[in-house]
Amino acid sequence: MMHTSPSFDVSVVIPLLDEEESLRELTSGIEKVLDGLSFEIIFVDDGSQDGSWAVIDQLHQAQPEVIRGIRFARNYGKSAALQKGFEAAQGAVVFTMDADLQDDPEELPAMRQQLLEGGLDLVSGWKKERHDPLSKTLPTKLYNWATRRVSGIHLHDFNCGLKCYRWQVVKAIEVQGEMHRYIPMLAKMAGFDKIGEKVVTHHARPYGVSKFGLERFTNGVLDLMTVGFIARFGRKPMHFFGLLGILMFMVSAGLFLGIGGYKVWALNVGAEAKNLTELSWFYVALTGMILGAQFFLSGFLAEMVSRNDPARTDYRILARLNGQ
Repeated sequence: MMHTSPSFDVSVVIPLLDEEESLRELTSGIEKVLDGLSFEIIFVDDGSQDGSWAVIDQLHQAQPEVIRGIRFARNYGKSAALQKGFEAAQGAVVFTMDADLQDDPEELPAMRQQLLEGGLDLVSGWKKERHDPLSKTLPTKLYNWATRRVSGIHLHDFNCGLKCYRWQVVKAIEVQGEMHRYIPMLAKMAGFDKIGEKVVTHHARPYGVSKFGLERFTNGVLDLMTVGFIARFGRKPMHFFGLLGILMFMVSAGLFLGIGGYKVWALNVGAEAKNLTELSWFYVALTGMILGAQFFLSGFLAEMVSRNDPARTDYRILARLNGQ
């Protein structure tokens, strides 16, 4: 997919839901630290029921060249908000941050400097000292440990909303479902594996209430399994389903032949043996063979679908040398 070149030094993408009290203060803080740079602030209202959009509209009327807004008809989730924000972003460096004032705008210049001077693709914030309830911090620690093991990316805080990206990264990835938690993994899958981390200040929420709940944690676990699977087998599903199907079919067929061979031997020597249909292992073997064949066919069908995917030949090219 082709994209135009950046128009600003910095874009700040801010997804939000019912955060009207904090928007003016947040905007003021961002403008202060980015003074001297060309920048835009993109608010993505994810179906707020309070006066958040009215505040965004007022901010835009005051500074139409700086403040931009996107309003969803209903709540689609943070991933959808980030995706639309990324599509709209026109800055060479793109930040994401939450609207609840827990992310400190003072961190932006240092993160941008680390990104550019370090030659990184992405810098993720690390809230080393958190001001959240135990019901949120404990699941987060478990989630981060599991994500490190699955992804091979050594970050302490994958879910930190404060991140800094090169423009090329946000234009190359697609965030959907609840995948915003795994943006570093998505970036790595797209070929952007220079990922850094910076300890950032975490403030207690001054307004409103946290949207974190058990449902978000369980969804995160399922999405981690999805991203991990896609990362390994997204372009070659037959390598997973086909191998699993063949192994299951062969083991089950071996068991089936063993049971049948024992029955033939018993008949030849006149030994007493139960009918095959009276043996529970007969049904185990038969079920295993059927499941093995289904797994293999699933891999075959997934491979056919994958080959018809328009993005199947989308590869990141670092450089190209062409003759005249």
